[in-house]
Amino acid sequence: MIDNFLRPARSGAEHTADALRVLGVLSVVLALLFHGLTDAAIVAFTLPGLMLARFLGMRAWADITVSITLLVAAWSNVVDLYRTVGWWDIPVHFVLAGALAVVAYLFCARAGIVRAPGARGFGLAGAVVVTTALGLALGALWEMVEWFGYAYLTDEIYVTYEDTVGDLAAGGFGALLAGVLMARGPGLLLPAATPPARPVPSSRHR
Repeated sequence: MIDNFLRPARSGAEHTADALRVLGVLSVVLALLFHGLTDAAIVAFTLPGLMLARFLGMRAWADITVSITLLVAAWSNVVDLYRTVGWWDIPVHFVLAGALAVVAYLFCARAGIVRAPGARGFGLAGAVVVTTALGLALGALWEMVEWFGYAYLTDEIYVTYEDTVGDLAAGGFGALLAGVLMARGPGLLLPAATPPARPVPSSRHR
């Protein structure tokens, strides 16, 4: 994965993806200067996702999609779109959870935890279930972070029961759809060169 991260961009789309990563780092600074520490911390949460897409060597269009989705989600919080536009968080959580669930699945495939899409032994149903579970888990983690921020840092963070449930539901459906797309078209969403996953031990005893 380090080789993927250090590899120079080879196309305009890859340069665009790298530019979005730079924008992500600059966004943390801008949020700190003009909006405060809490908003800067929210934007900083995008950085692992922005960098991980590069480490995985994701195809440029998928990398760009992940990066734009992360930045839009973070800045929507900073400029208070979730509070002022009642429906805005639903599509954002839908797309964001789907994108991050695919990234998480590909990371697990790199680590040999699950079968890589397109690899021998890869199953559509299992991939969809795992991707959906990853999306729901990431969504739950984000909602816990929001609750912690609201409870202990600032009451400016928008947190309600209905909002939390709606976000988790939208994210779950987004991850489900992303899992189907990944399984059906691994050549579109997979990294350009994905090593085969290590064999998963069989549960049968000889």
